Amino acid sequence: MIAENREWIEATWKKLDEKLSKTAVKSRNKIPYTTKNGEHDDRAKGKDVLTWTNGFWGGLMWQMYVGTRKECYKSTAEASERKLDAAFNYMDGLNHDVGFMWHLTSGVNYRLTGNVASKNRNLIAAMSLMSRYNVDGNFIRCWNGRKDGEDRSGWSIIDCMMNIPILYWASKEIGDPRFAKIAMRHADMSIRDHVREDGSVNHIVIHDTQKADTVLGVRKGQGYAEDSCWSRGAGWALYGFTLSYIHTDEQRYLVTAKKVAEYFIKETKKTEWLPRLDFRQPETPLYYDSTAGAIAACGLIELAKLVDENEKEKYLSAALYILKAMEREWCDWTDEEDSILQMGSLMYDKEQHMPIIYGDYFFAEAILKLKGTDFLAW
Repeated sequence: MIAENREWIEATWKKLDEKLSKTAVKSRNKIPYTTKNGEHDDRAKGKDVLTWTNGFWGGLMWQMYVGTRKECYKSTAEASERKLDAAFNYMDGLNHDVGFMWHLTSGVNYRLTGNVASKNRNLIAAMSLMSRYNVDGNFIRCWNGRKDGEDRSGWSIIDCMMNIPILYWASKEIGDPRFAKIAMRHADMSIRDHVREDGSVNHIVIHDTQKADTVLGVRKGQGYAEDSCWSRGAGWALYGFTLSYIHTDEQRYLVTAKKVAEYFIKETKKTEWLPRLDFRQPETPLYYDSTAGAIAACGLIELAKLVDENEKEKYLSAALYILKAMEREWCDWTDEEDSILQMGSLMYDKEQHMPIIYGDYFFAEAILKLKGTDFLAW
């Protein structure tokens, strides 16, 4: 499958490099989330530095550096990482997304260059995530405080499966098994409470904070309904459980990743490989989410490395179908638009069909994987 698509893979990587080598310089003093009138916005100012997506710009730059070794990407990645230091001034504003923020910036910097300051930043982030573990309820809490008057101290979300790799890293880095044990306990909870039997996924689960393994309810989160399946959540689960298997060799994580992958593939085929925002949303309006496709494609490519030849072909083919469909329909390669992958959607209730920085990040990561580059940021 790779050989048949080699020309497309190389051509797409060339387009990524041609555009991003310019944007890396143009947006060096920003941490973008989206674009306005084609220009990257900036989430590095004031408390905006706490935006959970703020690691993806630096992470994208590191992906491009790994694939090209161009200094323009390294310089922008390092500048973005330094700007993130301001988030440590608001420690009470950090949440479960510290893996997204620092593991892709400081964590990658340290692994590539040996930068000790980057190692320390990543360890602080790992310790912050570890501190969110509820020892009685046996889960990692997501957000702080209350929302609409509701206490969120018992909430966990499927997104956290993509944040816990920073805990696996910390255990190996400092020789402390507690980080990995907490990551695995959270992953085991997610198998039981977030992943349904058919491979669909709950976004938010509410736990009893005083009693382990007790679910009090679910919330729709960013999806259509409590019993629906937000596609990006399925993407987080697919890739997240694949990563937990890579870091632990525990078979249950591989089994779960494959279960979610089968569901994601089945549902995405229904709309010609362009993922809907929610796989159980109404037929109209038809909302899509390109970020879900890019995340899932990365997971499928990694999953293909872990299975036998028959399954390998299936997962690689699905990843390529998704990426090629999105590149054809939703990528903007012009210089007039700073972002590349369009049609991202924040949630079912608002901000649909817009560029979001992690769409570009995961799209580039997927293409780098298809090129055969042996580098796993997670």
